[in-house]
Amino acid sequence: MKDVAKERDRQAPDRLVLYCRPGFEADLAAEVTARAEALGWQGECDAMPLAGYVSYSPRDARPVNLLHRELPLVQLIFARQSLVGLPPLTLSRDNRLAAIVDQVVASGWSFDSILHETPDTNEGKALSGLIKALTRPLASTLKKRGALRRRAAGRWLHLLWCDGDRVQLGMSFPGNRSELPGGIRRLKFPSGAPSRSTLKLEEAWHEFVPKDEWPQRLGEGMQAADLGAAPGGWTWQLVNRGMHVYAIDNGPMDRQLMATGMVEHLREDGFAWAPPGRLDWLVCDIVDKPTRVTAMVERWLVRRWCREAVFNLKLPMKRRWESVSGCLAALESALAAAGVSAELRCRHLYHDREEVTVHVRLLD
Repeated sequence: MKDVAKERDRQAPDRLVLYCRPGFEADLAAEVTARAEALGWQGECDAMPLAGYVSYSPRDARPVNLLHRELPLVQLIFARQSLVGLPPLTLSRDNRLAAIVDQVVASGWSFDSILHETPDTNEGKALSGLIKALTRPLASTLKKRGALRRRAAGRWLHLLWCDGDRVQLGMSFPGNRSELPGGIRRLKFPSGAPSRSTLKLEEAWHEFVPKDEWPQRLGEGMQAADLGAAPGGWTWQLVNRGMHVYAIDNGPMDRQLMATGMVEHLREDGFAWAPPGRLDWLVCDIVDKPTRVTAMVERWLVRRWCREAVFNLKLPMKRRWESVSGCLAALESALAAAGVSAELRCRHLYHDREEVTVHVRLLD
């Protein structure tokens, strides 16, 4: 009986598995640990450098599903995907499927989709051939065993292939996951944009503004300011939505963008410039200390110079979580003290690199 109980525990979900950009494992681990502790959880985080994911294992007896619900993905900064995970598997090359099927069946999980994923690394991409060969046989076997079925409340089984001999199984749930493979939103670079930074703002809109609200919140005829605009990657997105833009930068703007007649280029200091009236949007991708950028945006929001803002905070080399969380806490505190009601979110987007993107929407 003891052996049966031990085997059942080995096949029970016991961790959170969270994907991230390779190189940011320590930052995600610090964030999850801090947020879990704030909710009364204690645990250990396994964060291998450049792995592209971390796992957090609680120490108490409460179901890990509870922690997963208490830590919604939309509130996490450095996580691309969030799963409830089983113990990782080491596979036999003679029969890789057997251990996977056994673990799934023993867990009692059922699901209506299977996603094979790899970390966002060159090593991960090299596993595509192996995954392709295993995909159909695994789905067929799990369907026969009753785990893969048509209606399973939208639950997905994720297989995170760490290498050809190691796989991490996890479950995701509708409403608390990314619907994108690997949690990555890949966007096509628009040919008319003057710089690839344009994709950062486009991804931010997909992340923070529901698509059905774009006509009202990103509509034609609105006014926006782009601080640190040159050469115009973010301004291009605003103009493409039909907005009139104040482009604030001492550097030159793209000629084709200026020819639209939708841009007023002002060679002024973005930290000092003030708009002539209330605008719909403030966007900012200035390279400066995150505390200085946050203080500047705070001034805009407290004075209600804009209705919504998207801005990037450049990250230090170390203690990124501490830096970002400190800036966000200071901004939230300042808005509350000024009586400004707002929604604030922050994410490390796919098209970001050494920065995170913050969105604030005023509610009054």
